[in-house]
Amino acid sequence: MDLIKVAEAAFAPEVSKQHPEFGPGDTITIAYRIKEGNKERIQQYRGVVIRISGEGNKKRFTVRKMSDNIGVERIFPIESPFIESIEVNKYGKVRRSKLYYLRALTGKKARIKERRVVNK
Repeated sequence: MDLIKVAEAAFAPEVSKQHPEFGPGDTITIAYRIKEGNKERIQQYRGVVIRISGEGNKKRFTVRKMSDNIGVERIFPIESPFIESIEVNKYGKVRRSKLYYLRALTGKKARIKERRVVNK
């Protein structure tokens, strides 16, 4: 088991982007680089983090947003070279690590209370 971790550390990318700490229930905005033909543009994807899975450089998170009253979920690898930046808009106060119950809720029921954060 330790041999696998040693091999992963040897092939891990040297330069890693520093992203802010966030967790399930937080509302984040991801600046994601999209390639369309020979053109590139940056698209803002804003939604609630409903899941974080994996560990190390294999960590990925699922973000859910509402687009014209349709729920859209997208999975982002944390070490993706297409992620320009991640910005935390709101810190959510939740008691679970997987927020799959949000899929069944609509309207005001789907809101998450905001957690107060003290900046140091």
